[in-house]
Amino acid sequence: MRINICGVEIDPYNFDQVLEKIVNHCLEKGRPEYVVTPNAMHILTLQKDADFREIYKKAFLVVPDGVSLLWAAKFLKTPLNGRVNGTDLFEKLCAIAAEKGLKVFLLGGRPGAAEKAKEVLENRHHNLRIVGTYCPEYGFETRPEELGLINFKIQSAAPDILFVGLGAPKQEKWIAKHYLSLKVPVSLGIGVSFELVSDMVNRAPVWMQKTGLEWLFRLLVEPQRLWKRYILGNPAFIWLVIKQRLGMPTSFANQEVRN
Repeated sequence: MRINICGVEIDPYNFDQVLEKIVNHCLEKGRPEYVVTPNAMHILTLQKDADFREIYKKAFLVVPDGVSLLWAAKFLKTPLNGRVNGTDLFEKLCAIAAEKGLKVFLLGGRPGAAEKAKEVLENRHHNLRIVGTYCPEYGFETRPEELGLINFKIQSAAPDILFVGLGAPKQEKWIAKHYLSLKVPVSLGIGVSFELVSDMVNRAPVWMQKTGLEWLFRLLVEPQRLWKRYILGNPAFIWLVIKQRLGMPTSFANQEVRN
């Protein structure tokens, strides 16, 4: 049974269960699917973006990336079974891919981030097969020739897992539009994970991750890019959760997010 947070249905699986479901689907060469990793920003975006909500409806898994979702679920008396952080998921799936012989493709990130992440991960896991990386130019989503090139590169490489680091909701919208034609068993949007793994962006200390303060660390590291998300977004998310606890409607509280 999924957990409802502000109209968004979250799968209650723990980290290891999510890994198992993704890996098994890849090993079985199942039909193309994708995974979404909501945080508080996603919840806010979903309130006003109908296309994004439709993408969530079709997701293979909807797993809680942000600690704020764990707090919200507990406050709503429907606790989740732990955080499924996108970067941790990326790193652990690559480790398992090396063991199981699964092929990986990295799309997106800042210039050089995917290539550096590939180098780091292949040095860490000598049997890992990262069969391609590509960093599309800004505005690629409006250029048919660039979209065609991206699809060609991925289809030619035939990965089992596609990691997409384009930021939300762009990465989810791109995946939803192309995942069936790409025929990759599992695609995941993972935000800035390439940058974090390659040390282009510093990750918060473990104690800040565990105590839910990773957002504060990221705000201090990249204030100009992230201040609106956290300074304005966090109070808005808290108010939505309080409204749900009080039985007040959110902007799409009565709409079905996923069957």
